[in-house]
Amino acid sequence: MRGSLLVDNIGELVTNDIGGEGGPLGIRRHAAVLVEDGQVAWVGPARDAPAADRRIDAEGGAVLPGFVDSHAHLVFAGDRAAEFAARMAGEPYTGGGIRTTVGATRAASDDELRATVRRLRGEAMRQGTTTIEIKSGYGLTVADEARSLRIAAEFTEDTTFLGAHVVPAEYADRPDDYVGMVCGPMLAAAAPYARWIDVFCERGAFDVDHARAILACGQAVGLGVRVHANQLGPGPGVQLGVELGAASVDHCTHLTDADVDALAATRVDCMCAEGQHTATVATLLPGAEFSTRSPYPDARRLLDAGVTVALATDCNPGSSYTSSMPFCVALAVREMRMTPAEAVWAATAGGAAALRRTDVGRLARGARADLMILDAPSHLHLAYRPGVPLIRQVLHNGVPQCRQ
Repeated sequence: MRGSLLVDNIGELVTNDIGGEGGPLGIRRHAAVLVEDGQVAWVGPARDAPAADRRIDAEGGAVLPGFVDSHAHLVFAGDRAAEFAARMAGEPYTGGGIRTTVGATRAASDDELRATVRRLRGEAMRQGTTTIEIKSGYGLTVADEARSLRIAAEFTEDTTFLGAHVVPAEYADRPDDYVGMVCGPMLAAAAPYARWIDVFCERGAFDVDHARAILACGQAVGLGVRVHANQLGPGPGVQLGVELGAASVDHCTHLTDADVDALAATRVDCMCAEGQHTATVATLLPGAEFSTRSPYPDARRLLDAGVTVALATDCNPGSSYTSSMPFCVALAVREMRMTPAEAVWAATAGGAAALRRTDVGRLARGARADLMILDAPSHLHLAYRPGVPLIRQVLHNGVPQCRQ
């Protein structure tokens, strides 16, 4: 749909424009946004809005940048509802159920996997998520990891090779051989469809030496680094991520003072010459703690130390089967001591930083025209009214996607 589009009668506009006014969210009142060619062309007071070919009336509602979900596992088959029920009955989460999903995913057709991604991507979009990262990790063979990423690339620019999710059953007694395959033929087959490489550096998954070797191989072929770190207990994952210049270390549930200090240190001179965020972001995934009855990460500790924090869903069939960023915002405020403004920033601009993107997560001239209109007057209502479908309309690349 060509031509210009004006979104006006906005009661509260969250811009995340760090060069502007309005506090950390860059809030403007009684504002308007002009969209041209899929980008934000103008932001300002509604009374000064330029003429446009089309108009959307926000009806006094709040307008925010689209959510940036920087950690999701959408390529899978089957579900693990029985595992969830067992956890709710008191059985601990160990991560071992991943192999159940691996079996179902290997047996599924491309069309079945594609249908699952499409369904979950649609769910997320209706809840305001306009940018999403999608990982592989439920194939764990050369062919299945490559096809998972090929399918993921149909839905997002940010695809992540997670061949090092767990050691599959057929390699249980030969983890070194599996790591060799991940670093060799699996990486070669997956890399053409991936932007990132990730490792589950955790007890029961991959130790620090294996994780370092896999991530270094990914870096050597041009993939950026992400790390599943410190979810199930204290460990070396966060420090490894910082060492390798990872864009993001994810989960961060069990951190030492040294881990926090290392993350905070990456904030020094964290903008490169092109204006791109280069700090290592701590991406927190409260849906996983909700679904596993585990302790929540201490977001307040990280924020007070100056660490860049993002929020994401960790959408997956085992430990966090939610595609709802508003739900994660509400959990972050209630359970992780984030303010509503901090949680909204982390779910938008923070997610963009975790993906090292400057074109999303903000509403300023030149940014991608990804935004949501709330059926509420303020961003505060995302945490204030948990579970309520407040997303009235979503624009992606300037194109209306859905209207509740």
